Order: sequence, then structure tokens, then C-alpha cells
Amino acid sequence: MNREKRKMMFQEVDVYPVTCERLSAGRSDLEVLEAVIRGGAKIVQLREKEYSDRDLYALAVKFREMTAEAGVLLIINDRPDLALAVDADGVHLGQDNLPVAAVRSFAPELLIGASSHTLEEALRAQSDGADYVNVGPIFPTKTKEGVKRFLGPEAIAAIGPELSLPFTVMGGINQSNVSRVLANGARRIAMVTAITQAPDIAAEVRAFGEKIRNWR
Repeated sequence: MNREKRKMMFQEVDVYPVTCERLSAGRSDLEVLEAVIRGGAKIVQLREKEYSDRDLYALAVKFREMTAEAGVLLIINDRPDLALAVDADGVHLGQDNLPVAAVRSFAPELLIGASSHTLEEALRAQSDGADYVNVGPIFPTKTKEGVKRFLGPEAIAAIGPELSLPFTVMGGINQSNVSRVLANGARRIAMVTAITQAPDIAAEVRAFGEKIRNWR
């Protein structure tokens, strides 16, 4: 699949599940993946910080097999080399990873997402060739231990209209605050624990998806 096809598929994304096995209530990443696919997710990000390269590659191969069969976009966190090795659809880059422009130079067909914490960072990623940016963390979150600054949902209304490419939001978003996020303009919401720790992951993905689509 080429980049243009992937960008078209990304336009349809609403819920954006992100994996983290240690925060999955005893379930494996593959169990989480099966459930988010069953719940109707159109994208998933494989994010594991503690795996060896060999184990992460083996897991990514299985993720690619399952997502390809289901027609779901697969994004690899941090690792453009791994994304290319397993023919994933894209890579998500943090501020400490390789620059967007550098990755674009050797991975022209990958979707590239970039984390941003300010309007300046979001605009830089856009000008460097990102396909989408993530704005966050919006609220306190277990996946960003030690972070003391949270943007709040009002940042979405401030940053989103300045961008000409799609954006996602992330960080502590759950059923109790998702309406505030949607009211400020978010339409693609990335989540870890609100999905991975849900008693019924598939049902939770469906519920979030329906809520997001009602705002479109």
C-alpha cells in the first residue's frame, strides 16, 4: 500500500488504540489487538518500550499479519527501521526520535506521525513532512510518568485550527472527560489505558468510536 492510500485510510480513523502490555490488566498485546480489531478500530499503534529488538520484531510480525487481514492500519512507535522491516503502514515519532524529515528521506511511503506538546512543535512536524501530529498529553496519564505539564483540552482548540493536516490527541482521556476533548475539536483520539484496562475492550472501542462519530 502506498502513502496516499494510507493517508486516505487515516482520514477515517476515530479511536486510535495504543498498546502497552504492562498496563493491559494481565492481557497480552495480541489479546488486546484481537479485541480492538473486533471493536472496529481502524488503526492501532504497537508501543512497547521494554522489549528486546528480536522480541519486538516477532511481535510486530504478528501484528502486521493480523492488521493486514483485518484492513487495519499498523503504526510502530519510535522505530522506523522496524516499521519498514515488517511492512507496517507507518511510524510514530517522539521529540527524542529521529527527525521527521530524516525519516521521510528513507521511508517515503510510510505514514509519519509526530508527537507535539506545543503549537511550534506541531507546525515544525507539519512543515517537515509529517502526515499527522499528536497533541498531548491532555490530562495526567500513566504512560508519561514524571511529566508535570499537561496541556488541558483547551490546547486542542488553540492548536488544531492552525494545522492543515490531521491531528490526534492523547493523554489521560477516558469516558469521563472525552466530551471535553471532543468539544474542543478533537476527532481522532489516541488512548492506552482507557482501552487496554477496560473489562471488555471491544465494547469500549465501539463506545468511544460511536461517541466520536456523533461529533463529526
